[in-house]
Amino acid sequence: MNFDFSDDQKLLRDQARKFLQDKCDRSLVRSILEDSEQNYSENLWKDIAEMGWTGTAIPEEYGGLGLGMLELCVIAEELGRSLAPTPFSSSIYLFAEFIKSYGNEEQKKKYLPKIASGEFIGTFALSETNGTPRPSNIKASVNDGKLSGEKAPVNDGEVADIIIVAANSDNNANHNSLSLYLVEKDDPGLSKSSLETLDPTRPACSLNFSNVNAEQLGNRGEGWSMIEDIFNRAAVLFSFEQVGGAQVSLDEAKKYSLERFAFGRQIGSFQALKHKMADMYVKIELARSNAYYGAWALSTDSNELPVAAAGARVSASDAYNYSSQENIQIHGGVGFTWEYDCHLFYRRAKLLSLNIGSTRQWKENLISNLEKRNIV
Repeated sequence: MNFDFSDDQKLLRDQARKFLQDKCDRSLVRSILEDSEQNYSENLWKDIAEMGWTGTAIPEEYGGLGLGMLELCVIAEELGRSLAPTPFSSSIYLFAEFIKSYGNEEQKKKYLPKIASGEFIGTFALSETNGTPRPSNIKASVNDGKLSGEKAPVNDGEVADIIIVAANSDNNANHNSLSLYLVEKDDPGLSKSSLETLDPTRPACSLNFSNVNAEQLGNRGEGWSMIEDIFNRAAVLFSFEQVGGAQVSLDEAKKYSLERFAFGRQIGSFQALKHKMADMYVKIELARSNAYYGAWALSTDSNELPVAAAGARVSASDAYNYSSQENIQIHGGVGFTWEYDCHLFYRRAKLLSLNIGSTRQWKENLISNLEKRNIV
């Protein structure tokens, strides 16, 4: 079985890398960090939309390119390498996939073309507490088509034009009542407040809903199963972002170790640093292998996707966290300073490891899905 990408997909990867090198250098990333008024790069987002990336996996009948999830995985890895400050993951990995999979025909025609063109930014609001989101701790509710409650943190919530919200379809918070609803940003009952995050280039906010108009997405009471399905898909895409960032962390650690001299020798010649970089390489290659397995399961709609997604998510989070930390250590006394770029990758690694659930949660998912598979 060949898990590698095709020649066309590799060509797409090369083109995406060159495009992002031209349009998204580190100065752009730093400009978002230094300007508290910017939540993302509007120019880069516009350029990405013009390249058609926002419509990569959206069918042609809804204004997309009609390619597939493998092409989206390729783009995700390059976005991870460049630290692109855009709401791509919220709009494409989550919002677009929810609409594609569970929206009715009217909703698909209304939202997918605008997402594909980059005109609309979408996001998904689930968490309400610092703990792991579960059906039992979702308090937001919808009564007579009106949504009330609070969600935090919501990635890209301040810039989203349309939001998918998980809420109970009655006053009883239980597994059978959780549903998904569409809310538009201009509703007078919706208020937003910014939240401080470790990586301001991927901002989050708190959303408060007070009798907001809510349109149901998918079947009532099936919200949690829908979330699990889309999160498995998104986990594979996030793992490619993480692999991309981890690889650059290793590359930059290696480059610095060959340029920096101590005691008349390249620091990369010292055994301790060789071991660090060897460990980084092993973790990254393990993560890459799991990401490729996840991409295969995702593109073929395999029933192995829950296991593959969890494995990819866990190994990619571990690889990126470790590599970004060791990159700082290999840079020594300057590694933690603002002038060097190590902290940019460390910030993004920490943020991505918490998106759509913590590493601990995904480890639990992996174990439970392996147990289910063994029972069957």
